[in-house]
Amino acid sequence: MLCSLVIISTVAAGGLKEGPEAVEKWFKKLPYAKEKLTKLHFYFHDTVSGKNITSYAVAQSNITFKSPTSFGLVSVADDPLTVGPEPDSKIMGRAQGIYGFDSLEELSLLIILNLAFADGKYNGSTLSVLGHDPILHKYREIPIVGGSGVFRLARGIATAQTVWYNLTTNNAVVEYTVMVLHY
Repeated sequence: MLCSLVIISTVAAGGLKEGPEAVEKWFKKLPYAKEKLTKLHFYFHDTVSGKNITSYAVAQSNITFKSPTSFGLVSVADDPLTVGPEPDSKIMGRAQGIYGFDSLEELSLLIILNLAFADGKYNGSTLSVLGHDPILHKYREIPIVGGSGVFRLARGIATAQTVWYNLTTNNAVVEYTVMVLHY
């Protein structure tokens, strides 16, 4: 039974052993490790209304609904990451975290998300995204500030581009291309 649990935990972390001792051993080998560049491409589906809602508003300021930029509105999300832009496309993970409208002057978000991968060689690994997302810009660059599993010590850039946005429902599909350095 214990042997099965060790095998399952190793597979879940993308082949990396977990736990404090395993991480310490990994760090000791780090000076000899070669840094890798990984490119990822996926679609982020943010559904705030209708069926199968994946993002809920949890806080707002006194001026949020008077503000043309929704300033102060904060949402918690568990959005699917898919291979294609279609709603029924294969799910490869989830974007889980918080985003809030952070500007009085433009439509922009402060994004704090974990991209949790649940498929293929990145299954069980995460990338942490933290940054500014001016949502009306054609392309936005959002920093990758860390990761886990296969993406330990990750750093990089997520480039976002809105593929589809519905003004009535506020639902959106955003294309992400991620370039990340990791060991």
